[in-house]
Amino acid sequence: SRSLYYLFSLGTELGNELFYILFFPFCMWNVDAWLGRRLIIIWVWVMYVGQCTKDVIRWPRPASPPALKLEVFYNSEYSMPSTHAMSGTAIPLALLLLSYGRWQYPLMFGLILAFSWCSLVCCSRIYMGMHSILDVIAGFLYAILILIVFHPVVDLIDNFNLTYKYAPLIIISLHLALGIFSFTLDTWSTSRGDTAQILGCGAGVACGSHVNYVLGLDLDPAPDTLPLSLNSLTVTTFGKAILRLLIGVVILLLTKIAMKKVTIPLACKIFRIPHDDVRKARQRMEVELPYRYITYGMVGFSLMFFVPGVFQFIGLS
Repeated sequence: SRSLYYLFSLGTELGNELFYILFFPFCMWNVDAWLGRRLIIIWVWVMYVGQCTKDVIRWPRPASPPALKLEVFYNSEYSMPSTHAMSGTAIPLALLLLSYGRWQYPLMFGLILAFSWCSLVCCSRIYMGMHSILDVIAGFLYAILILIVFHPVVDLIDNFNLTYKYAPLIIISLHLALGIFSFTLDTWSTSRGDTAQILGCGAGVACGSHVNYVLGLDLDPAPDTLPLSLNSLTVTTFGKAILRLLIGVVILLLTKIAMKKVTIPLACKIFRIPHDDVRKARQRMEVELPYRYITYGMVGFSLMFFVPGVFQFIGLS
């Protein structure tokens, strides 16, 4: 069915990098940075725990045949649990938990959005032939368990990131250590690189948030202004939001390209790895981990600090 294929391709994209590089920046720059920081904290831990669990359990993808695989990009990863199902459950539920009461909107609207988002992502993984029903159910329940644990402490984590004097040093060290020592692979897969870039992005966002707080930039709304209203949306406001997203994402992509050009040859030189074949070289752990961590760390830092500074400079804040 062509319509189902496009529908579930959209559902799959809700767990891919393209969606993240649009959704999180839009939330940070146009909606609520307070909300965006907490969503990223939850997303990082959900994805990190999910990826590590995959590499501990090491269940293969569904056999094909009988499954018809309509997607092959993540085929080299293990299957249990589905991290798409985990992110597709954790993000909309966390969005509802964090925003309801802070923003004025009907609860039923939030419940319908969360249910639709979660259902679309979870069903897409089965339709695309990448996960069994058991993988998806396990991912769904696993994400809820992680939310139960992390939701009560997300305010403490964010406050630590903002206010503690040595937070950047601890954040960078912790995320780097998690990427190096948490798991090993018997063969290369996209899992290790994805985990490194998730941790790098989380570290970059946390460090950028700390710098903003220290410099007194991008302060959160005062408590007496809450709850925030969605009724103030105008054509001008919407136009500025789209313009911020377009300019900001271009800056993030240029940051990613520039850091990638620098870090891969540098890592190859430091660890004395031939880089004639870049694709083969970047699959080595000595190259892949620093290249992904530094590149996406700078993307996360730019998201929080450099891009808002550009908006301020050009009068688009």
